[in-house]
Amino acid sequence: MTQPAVAEGLSAWTPAGGLSPAEAGGRLLVADSWLVRDGRVRGLARHRERFLRACGECGGPRPRRLVEFWQDMTAALPRTGEWFPRVEFVAGSLELRLLLRHAPPLGSGVRVWAVGQRDPRTVPRRKGPDLDALARVRRRATGEGAEEAVLISPSGVVLEAATASVLWWEDDTLCLPPPRLPVLPGVTVGLIQERARHRGIRVAHRERAVAELDGREVWLVNALHGIRPVTGWTGRPLEAAPAVRAPEWREWLDGLMEPLPDT
Repeated sequence: MTQPAVAEGLSAWTPAGGLSPAEAGGRLLVADSWLVRDGRVRGLARHRERFLRACGECGGPRPRRLVEFWQDMTAALPRTGEWFPRVEFVAGSLELRLLLRHAPPLGSGVRVWAVGQRDPRTVPRRKGPDLDALARVRRRATGEGAEEAVLISPSGVVLEAATASVLWWEDDTLCLPPPRLPVLPGVTVGLIQERARHRGIRVAHRERAVAELDGREVWLVNALHGIRPVTGWTGRPLEAAPAVRAPEWREWLDGLMEPLPDT
């Protein structure tokens, strides 16, 4: 039997109980996570907005309690070391908690299983309920010599990866799946789109099959690793184009990390 995603960390923190060993229990209704490096984080206000909105959409606590939890949680985050914390809203007890996890090694590139996986999510626009199903997809990808897998729609259109948004370049146009498709509203991909538009780079929403990414510069983007260009495909004879744009964009994204707010 697969262990619930809520049991994967080191320690759990709640306003009432403080820090204690993490225990399995309760189905995740909402989750959100980000990288903390020596007390610095990127896009924290956007993660807050997404988490509070998602909690409200599934009958979470009153806004005041959510805001108080977020403030207390932020104060509890470590100011040294690399961490990958996750905030959670759990079914049953309707508990709000922080799962405190050390950050895994960060990657600068990624190999992707190109045999498109049917999207297993039941709530694709809300992070949390489907983390176990996505973890199983990633384990299958690992068995195929990759670190990630592409999720596709029933018609074969690229949606995202198991733990990341998918972007690619077509000539000088930055492309991503249309928002009408069942994709998670990614914080990091939102930052990238804003920068592209600010710099006058065309951004286009396009429906593409996995095979149509052949020979293109493709990025997997999330809050943990930032931008990882696809350096290789497995399972299908696709070519990964040289990551000519990624280094400058990665440097810019790293520069967005700001100190955690004082509380």
